[in-house]
Amino acid sequence: MTDLQDAFSFPDEFDIAPVRLTVDLGALVDNWQEMARRSAPARAAAVVKADAYGLGIEDCGTALYEAGARDFFVAVMQEGMTLRSFAPDARIYVLSGIWPGQEANFYDHGLVPVLASEEQLAFWLSVTAEHGDHPCALQVDTGFNRLGLPLEDAIALADDVSRPASFSPVLVLSHLFSGDAPSSASNRAQLDAFLRLAQAFDGIELSLAASAGIFLGSEFHFDLTRPGIAVYGGRAVNDGENPMQPVARAEARILQIREAKQGETVSYGGTTTLARDSQLAIVAAGYADGYLRSLSGSGVPLRAAVEGGAYGFVAGRRVPVVGRVTMDLTIFDVTDIPSSEIRTGDYVELFGVNIPLDEAASCGGTIGYELLTSLGLRYERRYLYPEA
Repeated sequence: MTDLQDAFSFPDEFDIAPVRLTVDLGALVDNWQEMARRSAPARAAAVVKADAYGLGIEDCGTALYEAGARDFFVAVMQEGMTLRSFAPDARIYVLSGIWPGQEANFYDHGLVPVLASEEQLAFWLSVTAEHGDHPCALQVDTGFNRLGLPLEDAIALADDVSRPASFSPVLVLSHLFSGDAPSSASNRAQLDAFLRLAQAFDGIELSLAASAGIFLGSEFHFDLTRPGIAVYGGRAVNDGENPMQPVARAEARILQIREAKQGETVSYGGTTTLARDSQLAIVAAGYADGYLRSLSGSGVPLRAAVEGGAYGFVAGRRVPVVGRVTMDLTIFDVTDIPSSEIRTGDYVELFGVNIPLDEAASCGGTIGYELLTSLGLRYERRYLYPEA
């Protein structure tokens, strides 16, 4: 170090970061184990796509692997290659399937493509004919109208005596589109369709339930479940209390506390007019950090439909967002906090233990999935590891 560097102290980056994220890996593991308990006797996989729902595939994947997860789902090949380095003997399914030019990586890293169309199926058969057998999975559409072979085509494939012997999927899966609404008749309709599929692919492992489907009961579990959002502490089912532990806590540092007079306006567009003399905390987080503009207290279209915006938490109290959330900054009304209990440099919780993830998301007209996966690159991260 230079003499000038020697003259300065170097505190922990987490303690001074403008925005920071705490990820409780102990809670993550507890949540996965709870979903595994609810899934039994089916096995529970771990879904770690989208960088483990924004929380870090390396740390989250390692914790889940060490907790006993041996089946993982990722969205794309690159995520699977990353995961393989710290989940050496896991079965890793790639939900987007395989495309020309990716063959070597799938074989070298032992990745399992999830085939979801006639085109991918035909390509895969040509790959195995040239390079030898390799595990694959087959996704079938049972009513979602998203990815997957049509149900009747999949059943015909199972019964096709001319099907190459090399095509023998290790898993057949589908996905519920209303699993978060337990009373929806579509869940039973999809289950009935999947039971037809199960009969056609007798002897092959089956998977229908993601997080929400696990809560629907054992008849939806089959051989392998695919918990995702519930593992990360989010709400999987719309009704009732969320039984999962919070995993992520996002915080932003107060850059300034300023006085503003009754009748003055706040933030872009002046869409909030103060009804009293106020203390405003300006914090270092905005929509560039995934703190969505729709969380604003006023001045965005959502506020015409849903009254009031998001809240933060500081000094033991909930504090509302005032005015519009901007790219790098958000303003909170801290008038009701005594000046002796709050100061510049303190951190406001954006979501976490005190502001539940799904509550914050709902204030922005969205779901916990989006809030987590929208986390920006500026967060300084701290991982709390499970106790040995």
